[in-house]
Amino acid sequence: MSEPVTLGERVAREPMLVVKDLEVSYGAIKALRGISLTVGQGEVVALIGANGAGKTSTLRAVSGMVTPAKGTVTLRGENVTGVKAHQMVPRGMAHAPEGRGIFPNLTVQENLDLGAYLRRDTQGIADDAKRCFSLFPRLQERREQLAGTLSGGEQQMLAISRSLMSRPKLLLLDEPSLGLAPQVTQTIFRILREVNAEGMSILLVEQNAHLALELANWAYVLETGDIVMQGTGKALLASEEIRKAYLGE
Repeated sequence: MSEPVTLGERVAREPMLVVKDLEVSYGAIKALRGISLTVGQGEVVALIGANGAGKTSTLRAVSGMVTPAKGTVTLRGENVTGVKAHQMVPRGMAHAPEGRGIFPNLTVQENLDLGAYLRRDTQGIADDAKRCFSLFPRLQERREQLAGTLSGGEQQMLAISRSLMSRPKLLLLDEPSLGLAPQVTQTIFRILREVNAEGMSILLVEQNAHLALELANWAYVLETGDIVMQGTGKALLASEEIRKAYLGE
């Protein structure tokens, strides 16, 4: 996979996110080497690749957690390159990072409230919390429980729910299935499919390449900071190279 390969035809969509020639470096280490990608309105886009390929660095640069060395990030038509992470939220972006990043000493409800910290529509916030509890009934049962006492799967449900509380147009997810039981993983991907069907765009980094490609409208394959292949999720699932490299076949 030394040369980029485009598989399938991409449906024309209004761009939600456009990343162009993005470079990210950590000291002398170049994590991203000028990648370009697009997420269309209402689209699920997956990034797959081995550990160290640059997937998390891509999300961190897009969401403002790190400043790119070069390149541009455009969100809903606005150049947001170098904009800080907390300033991305009012622009319509939410990022559920690897490791979940919940507040362990706060309750489930308090974590959700913090997800809506920029909002002032009290009834809307209450309605969205109710919606999160309907998506993840286990969180309803543990509403007043400290988040740090939840199981790994419940913490991931909370991390996603907290992101949804800001009513994002674009949701960034980093390894949502990491360390979770298969049944919990299936639940989370079912919910992602549901929120996407309601119009939310999703940029997904996921170790389970099969699940990611099943969900994705479009996917990019990263290798050591470069995009080496892209195509529809369905086309990449059918690719012999992808099946051997990432699906264990």
